[in-house]
Amino acid sequence: MGQDTLTWYRRTMLHPMLERYADLLVTYCMRVEEGDLVVVEVGIDAAPVARALVRAVLAAGGEPSLHLTYPELTADLLELGDDAFYEREPVFELAEIDLATAFVRVNAPHNAYALAGIDPERVARLGKRYAEVSRRRVAGTRWVGTLYPTASAAQMAGMRTDEFERFVFGAMYLDDPDPAARWREQRDFQATLIERLERADRVRIVADGTDLMLSVKDRLWVNSDGRRNMPSGEVFTGPIEDSAEGTITFDLPSSVDGVIVRGVRLTFAEGRVIGASAETGEDTLLAKLDSDAGARLLGELGIGTNAQIQRPILNTLFDEKIGGTVHLALGRSYAETGGVNESAIHWDLITDLRRGGRIELDGSPFLVDGRFV
Repeated sequence: MGQDTLTWYRRTMLHPMLERYADLLVTYCMRVEEGDLVVVEVGIDAAPVARALVRAVLAAGGEPSLHLTYPELTADLLELGDDAFYEREPVFELAEIDLATAFVRVNAPHNAYALAGIDPERVARLGKRYAEVSRRRVAGTRWVGTLYPTASAAQMAGMRTDEFERFVFGAMYLDDPDPAARWREQRDFQATLIERLERADRVRIVADGTDLMLSVKDRLWVNSDGRRNMPSGEVFTGPIEDSAEGTITFDLPSSVDGVIVRGVRLTFAEGRVIGASAETGEDTLLAKLDSDAGARLLGELGIGTNAQIQRPILNTLFDEKIGGTVHLALGRSYAETGGVNESAIHWDLITDLRRGGRIELDGSPFLVDGRFV
């Protein structure tokens, strides 16, 4: 047996963390029950967890449909898809998601620059093609997205692979005897924050290069407790679409479409972006803003609460959850918040408030220097 095969075998058959990981995704996040049809989408670099997920779904009484995706799939669609491809509905994907009751996607980063050099307009067209699939998935399934610790993702984070694995699984509480119990504790803590946020009208975000005001009056706040993102740890809502006024600087970098975007600065008037710049990746930023009519409006305001995540790793799933940060998403709203903005994009951008920043609710401090008041 070759060394690579032996390593795969050991991780697949003998790694208890993978079984705990799969169990958390299936029984806590998706809450799979007897008769559920579960789409299991796994990046090929996360193959060791595929078997554990299939077995966990079967053990819960569900029926799994496994999809293994290869790293260059999106690049191939962008490179070889012709006009007819972009204009056709994604019939297979729509049919499957309409049948599914639960969905899990295990992202396994292989090359952060896989889409580098591809025309941003084609990326936007591909996003529009699959926008309805995403909408139906969010609205009609018990879904969860997660990240498997790969060597590529560790490299982006500036960590050793084993160190990164511990970081990822620690952020999910998988090193705890009862991860689900820890997530229920997280839910209770976030519920106390929402009690205060629900009474707010005006939210003001202040930091270096930032003074932004927006309204969340009568919007619903969502307690993100690991059921849809793993890891999670945030509370979020959809701001009133025409309310954002002022400027915000996003000091944490973002990796999108094979481009690292840094130093984004946006100015809003009547809810719409009227000025935009970036220290790097500005062409990508402007292309995203021009994706469609809704791309220049905000679809989400979120506040990170996960104390296990203390540093950015150039992955939004983790970075937006850092305790003491705030993020705004350009584009599509989540209907459950009361937001009504429609767009093919939903791009989260993050500001770290742990060093001199604050959030005020109707003039009263709510978060100061990363700590809740």
